[in-house]
Amino acid sequence: MALIYLSLGSNIERRLHICAALDALAENFGELEISSVYESESVGFEGDSFYNLVVGIQSELGVGQISQILKRIEDTNGRDRSAPRFGSRSLDIDILTVDGVVGDIDGIALPRDEVLKNAFVLLPLAELAPQALHPVTDITYAQHWQNYDKKKQKLWSVPFIWRGMDITRAG
Repeated sequence: MALIYLSLGSNIERRLHICAALDALAENFGELEISSVYESESVGFEGDSFYNLVVGIQSELGVGQISQILKRIEDTNGRDRSAPRFGSRSLDIDILTVDGVVGDIDGIALPRDEVLKNAFVLLPLAELAPQALHPVTDITYAQHWQNYDKKKQKLWSVPFIWRGMDITRAG
C-alpha cells in the first residue's frame, strides 16, 4: 500500500465541491487523512479565493489508475477542462507525492512541483505530515514551511465541517 498525498482546491461553490470530493475519495480509497482547510487568494489570475487542503490516502492502485479516478471525481463536480489553466475551477485534485517516488510515473511528475512553490499546498502538507521528508530535498515538510517566504502568498485557516467532523486544526 502506497501513501499518497493529494492537493484539493476549489473556488466555485467551494464548500459543496470540497465535501463532495472528500465523500468520493472516502468511497474510492477508504479512510482519509485530512488537513485543515485553508482559504487563499487566487494565484496566477484574478478570481475568487480558493479553499485548499491536503488529503492522504492509501492505495495499491497505480498512479495512472489513481489519476483516472481523480479526473472522474473532478468531472462529476463540474470541472471544465476547456477553461484556461490559471482560472476558476469547481474542483482540482492533484497527486503531490506517492511514498518516496521520484520521476515521471504514468505521465505524472512526482513529487509535484507545487509542493515547494505554493503556500496553499506546502502548509497543509506540513500540517498533515510534518516529519515526512520531501523525496528530492530530503528535508521535512515542516522545515520547508518554516523556511518558506510567507509574504509570497496569503492564506488562512477556515472552519470546516465534513460528515459532522470539524477538520479544522490550524488557527
